[in-house]
Amino acid sequence: MKKYLPGLLLAFSLISWTIDEVPQAVITNDAIKATLYLPDANTGYYRGTRFDWSGVIANLEYKGHSYFGKWFEKYDPYLHDAISGPVEAFDPIGYDQAKTGDLFVKIGVGSLRKLDEGPYKFVAPYKLIDGGKWSVQKKADQVRFTHVLKDAAGYSYEYEKTVKLTKGKPELILEHRLKNTGKQRIETAVYNHNFLVIDQQPSGPDFRVQFGFPAKPTGDLKDILASKNQELTFLRPLQNRESIYTLVEGYGASANDYDIRVENTKTGAGVRIRSDRPLSKLAFWSNPKNLSPEPFIAIDVAPGQAFTWKISYEFYTMER
Repeated sequence: MKKYLPGLLLAFSLISWTIDEVPQAVITNDAIKATLYLPDANTGYYRGTRFDWSGVIANLEYKGHSYFGKWFEKYDPYLHDAISGPVEAFDPIGYDQAKTGDLFVKIGVGSLRKLDEGPYKFVAPYKLIDGGKWSVQKKADQVRFTHVLKDAAGYSYEYEKTVKLTKGKPELILEHRLKNTGKQRIETAVYNHNFLVIDQQPSGPDFRVQFGFPAKPTGDLKDILASKNQELTFLRPLQNRESIYTLVEGYGASANDYDIRVENTKTGAGVRIRSDRPLSKLAFWSNPKNLSPEPFIAIDVAPGQAFTWKISYEFYTMER
């Protein structure tokens, strides 16, 4: 065994170096400290084709509590879900019209080549053909990402996302602006996977998820989740690779219904998630290491027009 040890240590050190040395930025205010991974086609932490490359939060700390972090077993920069933080994904544009070998677009990623005539699959290894141009502006309490894609699969856009901390408040804001600079209408939806990893606590009865409306789960909750009024609670911990997924209905057309709280009653850490846009769809997914309320927003942008949306995260602690 000893003769293998130096090689194993070298391999582990290379993995550690790779993650530690990827482009990143630290932002802070009076209450919060967060580390963000920055987009880079050659050395970025995430180079997959499922999620928007901007705004990936490696960790966020408030009053001794942590809210985001690694939840997956295997890391590979090209793996579709080897990612953390409140990350967003856009539905593909032009996929259904494209033929096998033609291009389609994922906002925040670029243009990709269609593999076959089957439906879009987020786990599929689509090849990135045109990654557009990324630029990043860093300040002490915020990072602004800009992604410009020109005439890719017939679409052009300028996408801007600012991740910033509110001065003097335990609040994180995600501000977005998508401008259609092409000739074709952009119709898509964007959802935030969230990937909450609160204090590294396992998914189970210490967590509760509350909504701003009478929530009606439509999936099979099995013996794992219970639903009552505006709240989902765990009946037991999730085991090994077990996971649960359900759509949630009951919301209306007002942005006020985009209001989600996730709390851990053991550690006393909580977060409230809100937006200035209404929900177009809502799902909830969890595995043993993270909780993911997944709110969707519909986007329809005519040529020359822009669409904006904002998501806020208010972090807090509870009496125990």
